[in-house]
Amino acid sequence: MKKLLLATLLTALAGCASTGGELPTQANINLKDYAGTWYEQARLPNSFQKDCAGDVQADYVLQADNTISVTNQCRTPDGKTKMAQAQGRLAKAVNPPDPAKLEVRFAPAWTSWIPMVWGDYWIMKTEGDYQYSLVGTPDRQYLWVLSRDKQADQAVVTRLLDYAASQGFATNEVVKTTQ
Repeated sequence: MKKLLLATLLTALAGCASTGGELPTQANINLKDYAGTWYEQARLPNSFQKDCAGDVQADYVLQADNTISVTNQCRTPDGKTKMAQAQGRLAKAVNPPDPAKLEVRFAPAWTSWIPMVWGDYWIMKTEGDYQYSLVGTPDRQYLWVLSRDKQADQAVVTRLLDYAASQGFATNEVVKTTQ
């Protein structure tokens, strides 16, 4: 009976583990250089962007305390602008801190002590001196291709998506963003 219980417990724990393995991130990220405006070129569909029809952009501002303020906006199907503001920080679980592994919170500031209000935001790869960025989550559920220009070089976008596929992301489900 003990062996059956142990086998059941180990099977349940294995089911909770990430199947993609460790997600590599871009080495030597400088958050000062990363800050600024980014335009979304592609993403894996997600519930919090379901109302975004196009013109998706994110503005990152590095704060004096090394946190990042984030303002996301997009155009909705009725032509209105939808905005969301967030705070970002270095991922607390990473020791030593890795500036490519960030956590972002869109919930109110008073909830910041609750671990589950923070979502992973890992900079997997950059190209062209911070002209392109590939961002994902270690569970492979969220993925974005960003560029500094509204109109991106599609060869670079494809190369970043190919890299994401090699890391276990379901890039066959990616939607391209209309800018």
